[in-house]
Amino acid sequence: MDDIFDVLTNVHRRRVLVALLDHTPQEDGLDQVNVVEDAHEGETGLKTLQADFYHMHLPKLEQTGFIRWDRGSQQVTKGPRFEEICPLLELMRDHADELPDNWL
Repeated sequence: MDDIFDVLTNVHRRRVLVALLDHTPQEDGLDQVNVVEDAHEGETGLKTLQADFYHMHLPKLEQTGFIRWDRGSQQVTKGPRFEEICPLLELMRDHADELPDNWL
């Protein structure tokens, strides 16, 4: 449970995981994780956020086993432990309109 709550503390990690709920990027023809320009917060610029994804968010998700990340191709897929986090992700996705802003 600690791993689950730890990765869910960051909105960007939550968004990656929720995006993987219903599909795998390869199935949709996407070959990389793209950080949407309006996803950056406050003074954090897009380049900084992309660096954070590469050096912090994706490695953390990979280390916990919730994703698999191919650094060469930048492909992100469901990891071996993804099913453990699915119930919470589904709950958050299905009730997004009831959650505070910026949760997803």
